[in-house]
Amino acid sequence: MPQGQPEVVPDDGLTTRQRRNQPITAVHTGPGKGKSTAAFGMALRAWNQGWPIGVFQFVKSAKWKVGEENALKVLGASGEGGSVAWHKMGEGWSWVQRDLESSEEAAKEGWEQVKRDLAAESYRLYVLDEFTYPMKWGWVDVAEVVEVLRNRPGNQHVVITGRYAPEALLELADLVTEMTKVKHPMDAGRKGQRGIEW
Repeated sequence: MPQGQPEVVPDDGLTTRQRRNQPITAVHTGPGKGKSTAAFGMALRAWNQGWPIGVFQFVKSAKWKVGEENALKVLGASGEGGSVAWHKMGEGWSWVQRDLESSEEAAKEGWEQVKRDLAAESYRLYVLDEFTYPMKWGWVDVAEVVEVLRNRPGNQHVVITGRYAPEALLELADLVTEMTKVKHPMDAGRKGQRGIEW
């Protein structure tokens, strides 16, 4: 895509401006680091445009304080840029779930809230962080997610993060990025660190 020019221009009867302003469904998936970080980078751009932003974290515990949450909440309350609403539905990190039934209910409740907000056009950008996991685990129906996203009203952008994105979601998405791991500090026995992982 040299100089931001599309390689293909469809014969869809739309003007360049109409095509440019269509809502985007983005998926950041794969085993590499940076899926959520990239989504929060998109949220910063949305904030700068004055868009209201809804962040829905589906796996991280409400007790886990992440740097992006603090930064975006401060920006959202600053009176400049867009507003930011932050919702946590998780009970803790996905690989060590202790209360799966409670986590499943929280994920289902979170998805119901996303559906209500999409119907009401509450936000211009939705970050559904680690939302691929409730779909992978069968807690949220993939076909329903695809249908709701396909038929959402208005000009609402949605970015979904997490490993194991289902094929139907990838087919629906306008933008799919797969993060791959080439090398990671954990390979050398180093755990995550402040300022890098949170």
